[in-house]
Amino acid sequence: MLSIAIAGKPNSGKSTFFKAATLVDVAIASYPFTTIDANHGISHVRTKCPCKELGVHCDNCIDGNRFVPVEFIDVAGLVPDAHLGRGLGNAFLDQLRQAQAVIHMVDASGGTDAEGNPVEIGMHDPIGDVQFLEREMTMWLFGIIKRNWSRLVRRIQSTKLEHVFAEQLMGAGADETRIREALHNASLGDKPASWSDEDLVRLADEIRKTTKPMIIAANKVDIAPKENVQKLRSLESYIVVPTSSEAELALRMGEKSGLLRYIPGDPDFDVMGKPSPAQKEGLERIRSLLEQYGSTGVQECVNSAVFKLLDSIVVYPVEDENKFSDKDGRVLPDAFLMKKGETAHELAYQVHTDLGEGFLYAIDARTKRRISEKHVLEDGDIVKIVSAR
Repeated sequence: MLSIAIAGKPNSGKSTFFKAATLVDVAIASYPFTTIDANHGISHVRTKCPCKELGVHCDNCIDGNRFVPVEFIDVAGLVPDAHLGRGLGNAFLDQLRQAQAVIHMVDASGGTDAEGNPVEIGMHDPIGDVQFLEREMTMWLFGIIKRNWSRLVRRIQSTKLEHVFAEQLMGAGADETRIREALHNASLGDKPASWSDEDLVRLADEIRKTTKPMIIAANKVDIAPKENVQKLRSLESYIVVPTSSEAELALRMGEKSGLLRYIPGDPDFDVMGKPSPAQKEGLERIRSLLEQYGSTGVQECVNSAVFKLLDSIVVYPVEDENKFSDKDGRVLPDAFLMKKGETAHELAYQVHTDLGEGFLYAIDARTKRRISEKHVLEDGDIVKIVSAR
């Protein structure tokens, strides 16, 4: 299962976002370091289910919307110089190892300083928060490289650069392909023994970009000055999504209690119960926010992290290509997240190791045509795997 970290300085709305996306009960408070140990939960990406297109009944979607699970990690808040051990920095960086992508929660309101302490709205520049998280993650990777640099240089003399670095940074999610890309982008030359600390920091920065891609959640847009949101959205190197995790949490809890009918990511909601005057006023504010931004942004962040940053697609394995079902007749029972470019054979391994090892061929359930092990999958494919096992 894909793992996505929610990161940022304390008091930026990380835990509220996490609870809104997962409905896991966590501590939420307006002071730094509410989260100490990482919270883990299951969120979902939202995609169009093929059932309506196929004209079949499916019990695994909501109004034609399929929700595919991903793991969320709400990590400890980060403060400047966390890579040196300040605050809960070491805990944060260890927790981040497991994530394939990062949603950086930025307080777009400017109502918290660099360490997460409350200040007057608009007093803090949120652009600085983006830069500081980049630096902390880069310096964390630099520290790992630097600690063993003399030994690494000796090994590089007899082994490929990317292999040595991938072994050293395996725990941080690096592999040879990503390291090769980072080395190319850093342009340091082919004599590692001559690389300076500045060179290694540059390399660490490129490794950060390839191993921990980030999307920015410009959070608290309901109270943020417009100029702050505009500044964040102007960042060319990032996907930036205006969000209100508090609004999303209110809608999710209202839906859970039966007060509302709401599907995560929708541009509106229906009131099913009888809200109190205070609830009615709050819902009117949320509806105004939805009219302005199209959604609370929480589901858009999740989708963007999975489909844009991680370049994933959704594929549906079935056992009966005629009924689009498993052996028990359940229509489109499973949905798998695959990376663009992956093949039918790789899907077989995802479903079960035995299917992968005994793979013979696959069948495109829509066309009923046989496809080979090297067939590249596309988003929304429905595939039957035929295996000798």
